[in-house]
Amino acid sequence: MKIFFKKTKGFTLIELVLVVAILSILSVMVIFAINPLAQFQKANDAKVKSDLAQIQRALEIYYDDNGSYPPSTGAPNFEIFNPAKNQAIAWGTSSGSGGSFAPYMNFLPVPPGSSKYIYFTQNGQEYFLYGNLERGVSDPQICKNLDSNGECPYVPGLNLCGGKCNFGLSSPNVNP
Repeated sequence: MKIFFKKTKGFTLIELVLVVAILSILSVMVIFAINPLAQFQKANDAKVKSDLAQIQRALEIYYDDNGSYPPSTGAPNFEIFNPAKNQAIAWGTSSGSGGSFAPYMNFLPVPPGSSKYIYFTQNGQEYFLYGNLERGVSDPQICKNLDSNGECPYVPGLNLCGGKCNFGLSSPNVNP
């Protein structure tokens, strides 16, 4: 009596393990190539640059209207002070709370993460705006000639940006 074995179609356990191992290796290689942490840092750095550029434009319009830049508050926040309302404008507040910088800006942006923005002026004829880029020295737009602490020159204190103040913008008559 002959017993006929029916050929079954499918994969063996070894073939399945081999395919899963190859897919795992490929997925790890893709994750390292994409580097999601670096992508998040780039996005946060782009937000810092955009926010500070918007503030810079508002400050220049303010200067055109008033002949000087608005005063800055002291440490630890170094915020913009609105003399017309006699109050400091906290970062991340609008005209409804924490002071108003309207019509120049309706909302002072909030920096990403735990970092801070710094606005500093001594005499109203020049200003400095600082922020912290997460990518640090790997960003091509970082402040030139960083000091020994890795911060932009002329920063009014250490680690005020919630990290090193390594990106800055300034009025046209000075360098950040």
